[in-house]
Amino acid sequence: MKTGINRQFRLAVRPVGDIKESNFEYREEPISSPADGEVLVRTIYLSLDPTNRIWMSDMPQYMPPVEIGQVMRGVVTGVVEESKNPNFEPGDLVSGMLGWQDYTIVAENNILSLTSLPNPLPYSLTAFVGPLGATGWTAYFGLLDIGQPKAGETVVVSAAAGAVGSIAGQIAKIKGCRVVGITGSDEKCQWLTQELGFDAAINYKTADLESAIAQSCPDGVDVYFDNVGGSILDAVLTKINLHARIPLCGLISTYNATEPIPGPYNYNQILMKRARIQGFIILDYLPRWSEAIRDIGQWIDQGKIKHVVEIVEGLENAPLAILKLFDGNKKGKLIIKVSEEPS
Repeated sequence: MKTGINRQFRLAVRPVGDIKESNFEYREEPISSPADGEVLVRTIYLSLDPTNRIWMSDMPQYMPPVEIGQVMRGVVTGVVEESKNPNFEPGDLVSGMLGWQDYTIVAENNILSLTSLPNPLPYSLTAFVGPLGATGWTAYFGLLDIGQPKAGETVVVSAAAGAVGSIAGQIAKIKGCRVVGITGSDEKCQWLTQELGFDAAINYKTADLESAIAQSCPDGVDVYFDNVGGSILDAVLTKINLHARIPLCGLISTYNATEPIPGPYNYNQILMKRARIQGFIILDYLPRWSEAIRDIGQWIDQGKIKHVVEIVEGLENAPLAILKLFDGNKKGKLIIKVSEEPS
């Protein structure tokens, strides 16, 4: 029986505008023991993702919002400490949508939310938080199933230096496309082109977007992998080609807005160019996760996909670290290291 203190962050107040540390309540509770059919999971890595902001709101969304007083939801990679479920044994590495806490009891009726990781691990455990986890699946299925890029086409990716965008752009290069990334600093632009192999990159904070997109995409835009919405989507719409495809992955530029956001103003281009825009949620693709792991793993082995993980030490730093998702102060995948990996 595991003893000790389970640290938690619970949702205290729904944010208005930017997330603040005061939106969370810190608690300490005794570690619970699993009942029949249950599993106790120790959190090793906690993924921080823009969708956390959606879950904190009471807007209509793809899952029930986190309720006031509930443990904040998050994707966790962890290890089974105790099990009273025949499908899991102590020491198993797992991932699942658990919470911002040291330990989680996974009830029998939620046990399918846990995914067992390979044993032995063929890659680092952090890779299963990033390109071989939900981040990579999002890039893979959004780009390939909805974007359907063809060799020689032009693919534009917004939030291109982020966890999903950086993988989506590299997959587009693997498929033989011209890839243009939109990001928020010259340093990130350089990283995209010199390290990840993007053909061009645009700093949206300093460039005239429409002219920069036209210059970087002389043959127009065939696929736009949209992570941000807002004015960047509007600018890209002016350059889309006939039958362009737009996988809508996220709208991060709007999540902290306190007023209704108009637009897109160039919505008519979707009609004029007979473009297709489709939103998607990675939960739609869970039955096919093995496809993404197989292909992305192979591309990592071949050196065709590089990934960066920014690790923040300590669960206590999660409420402050999550701001990095919205202020542009990070590259690649952002995770919290909550405890040590098993030796």
